[in-house]
Amino acid sequence: MTAALVAGLLAGYGIAIPVGAVATYLVALTARTSLRTGASAALGVASADGLYALIAALGGTALAPLLASVTTPLRWASACVLLALAVRGAVTAVRQYRGGAASGREVRELTSLRAYLSLLGITLLNPVTVIYFTALVLGTGPGSPSGAAEQTVFVLAAFLASASWQLLLAGGGALLGRLLTGRRGRLVTAVASSVLIAGLAVGVVA
Repeated sequence: MTAALVAGLLAGYGIAIPVGAVATYLVALTARTSLRTGASAALGVASADGLYALIAALGGTALAPLLASVTTPLRWASACVLLALAVRGAVTAVRQYRGGAASGREVRELTSLRAYLSLLGITLLNPVTVIYFTALVLGTGPGSPSGAAEQTVFVLAAFLASASWQLLLAGGGALLGRLLTGRRGRLVTAVASSVLIAGLAVGVVA
């Protein structure tokens, strides 16, 4: 049981800690909205990681060929989604900057549920996540979690590890938002974030 717990924690932190497109978007989203919205988005990311951990725990090597076969389509889908988010973020930031009083519009429009579902979908499409858990599936063997109890511990540990890190990122985004509350500061950070996300999207398919 302890081995399953440790393996789950390592799997969760292993995919969560490297800062990539999803983490960048999470921090930027929280900075533009609120900690509550960011926390919901963070749990969406962790839920996707937990789902892939469940697939890895239950599927074993039988699912590896299937996951590998959809990696390329998911890579392109992820790039398209990230580019759309980058464009939307930049356009929204410019409109808010010009509108002045409309700067709080995104906070009102983006509910916690919508933030959760958005980041859940983005993470499920993220090729880095798919490749990581494909490797995890390929690496399953005699030492992999066996039995319902160990598999449950593994999946929960992976989810909690990912959630703890994503919530930390969301907290950082909330702090950034408080420090940059001016119209110009929000514009600069939103546009910079969009440029970075667009670059990451290009890197996904390069």
